[in-house]
Order: sequence, then structure tokens, then C-alpha cells
Amino acid sequence: MSGRLIVVSNRVNPPSGDGEESVGGLAMALAAALKEYSGIWFGWSGKTTETFTGELNVQKVGGVTAATVDLEEIDLEEYYNGYANKTLWPLFHYRNDLAAFDRAFDKGYMRVNCRFAETLAPLIRPDDIVWVHDYHLIPLAKELRALGIKNRIGFFLHIPWPAHQVMVNLPRHRQLVESMFDYDLVGFQTAEYQQAFEEYVLNEAEGALVRPGLLMGFGRRLEVGAFPIGIDAADFARMKTSARARRMRDLMMACTVFRHLIVGVDRLDYSKGLEERFLGFEAFLQRNPDMRREVLMLQIAPVSREAVEAYQEIRGRLDALSGRINGEFADVDWAPFRWVNRNYRRDELAGIYAAARVGLVTPLRDGMNLVAKEYVAAQDPDDPGVLILSRFAGAALQMQDALLVNPNSPEEIADALKRALAMEKAERVRRWRALFETVSREDVSAWRDAFVKALEGNAESRRPALVV
Repeated sequence: MSGRLIVVSNRVNPPSGDGEESVGGLAMALAAALKEYSGIWFGWSGKTTETFTGELNVQKVGGVTAATVDLEEIDLEEYYNGYANKTLWPLFHYRNDLAAFDRAFDKGYMRVNCRFAETLAPLIRPDDIVWVHDYHLIPLAKELRALGIKNRIGFFLHIPWPAHQVMVNLPRHRQLVESMFDYDLVGFQTAEYQQAFEEYVLNEAEGALVRPGLLMGFGRRLEVGAFPIGIDAADFARMKTSARARRMRDLMMACTVFRHLIVGVDRLDYSKGLEERFLGFEAFLQRNPDMRREVLMLQIAPVSREAVEAYQEIRGRLDALSGRINGEFADVDWAPFRWVNRNYRRDELAGIYAAARVGLVTPLRDGMNLVAKEYVAAQDPDDPGVLILSRFAGAALQMQDALLVNPNSPEEIADALKRALAMEKAERVRRWRALFETVSREDVSAWRDAFVKALEGNAESRRPALVV
């Protein structure tokens, strides 16, 4: 690759590299993909301004060059809180009942994508390639092409692509999908999501599958593929030995002495299956009275998108559920459930994972879910815990040695908890070894290199040279 790779996402939030705060799966994956290089990462600063100027703020954080731009308050409301998180997010996670279809949101979404393109275009050199990330920026390539950008541009969707019958609920769905044909390559987390996209094109755009991975639609051709995202497994495994991780592990072991720790770590979101998970733990306690004092469940769920009403409502329901569980099963000297709404550093999370006998990862639907992979990477090879994983997480296709459950069924979750806690050490070790081998092999570097190689259209496998 002779030119540079420019990475674009909604938010630019490079971690500092010293066991930074947990900043979300996309941010961590991009930071891990770029940390070996002095790469450029373009996107929104997270700040608002009275009037959009397009002025760039460039700084270097954690070895990554970040180029950010401020947005107006109306952009935040219509583009981010509106179309991205009230329209696309619920729809793509099969929650059409929560999706808001507002033309003002649609206009704000297109306006911000246009502004991003106008700010980014002057930075692009003729031999650069551009890698755009996630549902916030689906039309970005179309806007860049309108400005005369001829470079190779790729897009990667970190969340599920919905079935054809779900996608058509979106007003102007055809225009949105047509804009994706301005990319050279569109990547999905799994083959299932890729096939759902292909089905839409075949049915709604009278498209054709020219060959596996090559679609014809809207009078143009588009390369598509599945590129399951990973973590920096070796780095996370090392992190669990850091001083802060060891202190957190010791703290958790002291808090759970004579008990088994069950841990869940998720952003507070209706797609994560938290209500069903709470009910599953409650069912486990009801069915296994002899185990009530033998377990402690810790659910960490940092609050997100507080301006969106659906998120306010789910927090209220979860507060009530956690109170009910402790009210029913706690004693004067003990409570079975801890519900925490704050962020923890990644090295602290590594220590928590290492102390947990069970990792409970049960989203109703998820693009991939990197928490499942982090939990596996943090385990003691000689005495590992057990991963319980939703079969509707993208990670389930790679992690078949987890205990796979239907996250909609509290009974299945309760049964899986009982099985995990009773599992013999030999089986736990066998399952963990298979999981860790997969997580290590299909890591974030493999994801990055596979996508960039496909975007370059070069048969020779080469490491991408990023912006210096």
C-alpha cells in the first residue's frame, strides 16, 4: 500500500494506552487497530458549537493522530440522538417498536454526513484509502464522491444488518442502501448479516450476485464480505497481570469469599438483554435455593444516551428489578446482586473478569460483542471460568465452545448458570482453550489486515501503512 489509510467514525476517542476507561467496542477496536502506527482518525469531537465552521482540531493521543470537528447542537439532536440512535439503532436491532421515523432526523443525518465529507475531503491525497465505520456514516462515500473523491473507500458496519422484511420499515430505505454502492467494499460482522444485505439488494434493487462477494445493484457493482472483529487478545491477557488488575481481582475475591462471582459488563442498552438476564438470575435463585448464598452476580452497565427516552425507561425498569431480587433473596449479612452504573478502566475490568467464575453475555442481538472475547482473554488457563453467550451475538459463530443460550428465555439462562457453576475443571479448561485459540487467532490485527487487503484489491497480503 503506497498511500495512507484514513479511518473515519462518528466519535474519535483514542484511549491513552495506560489501562484507559472503557470507551466502547468500536473505539477500543479502532485504537487497537491503529496503535502500532501513527494513524489518522477523523470524526466528531463530541463537542458542540453555536455555528458549524468545519475547523479541524488535530492532536496526537496514545500514538494516534486524531482530527476532529465540532458539530452544532441541532446536529447532535437530529443526527446523533435522532436518526442514528432513535431510528437506525433500534431498527437494525429488530426493535421497530422503538424506532422514531422523523423527517427532521433524516435531514440532520444527511446534513452531518455532508459536513463530514466537506471537512474530510481536503485531507485526502490521491493515493490514500479511506475506511468509514458504522451506521452513523452510511452516506459518507456518496457525499465524498459528489466532491470528486475517486479514492478507494471502504465501509464496515459494526452492528447487525437486519433482515429484508425489517429493513423495509425504514422510510427512504432504498436511498440509504443505494448510497452504500458508492463504496468499493462494504464489510459486515458475520456472513448472516452479509446475506441479509444481499437479500435486500436482490429483492429491492433487482440486483444480482455476480459471484460470491460481488453484488450488482442500482446500476453499479459492490464488493461485500464478512470480517468478524476481534480484540488485541495478547495485550488484554497481559493486562490482567498489571498491578491495578491484580488489586481489582483481589478485591473481588475478598468480596466473594466462599462464593462464585457471575459478571456481566454492558453499556446500558435495550439490545443487551439486561432485563431478561436479571430475570434469568432471579429464576436461578428461585430454582436453586441451596445456591443462594453461594453466588454473587455483578452487573456493570454504564449509562449511555440519556437524552433518548427509551434509555431512561429501561434504567428505571432495571433499577426496580435489581431491587426486587435483593429484596426477595438478601439477608442481613449478604445480598446476591450488585448493579453498578459507572465506567471502569479496562485493566480494572480485566481483574474483574479474572475473578469471575461465569461471564454472562446475553444480548438480544449484537453485531459481535467484544466483552465475550475480553472475558475469555482474562481467564486463568489453569482454572478458567465459563462463558455463557447469546446465540444472537455475532461472536457466537466463532465461540461455539461457550454455553450458548436463547437470551429471550430466563429459563435457559437459569439452566446455563446452574450448568456453568457445576462444571468440572477438565471441561472448563477444554472449553476455554478452544475459545482462547479462536480469540487469539481471529484478533483485531487479523480483522484489520483482512479488510484493508480486500479494500486494496491486492492479492498480496501487506500490512497497511497509516498516516505518519
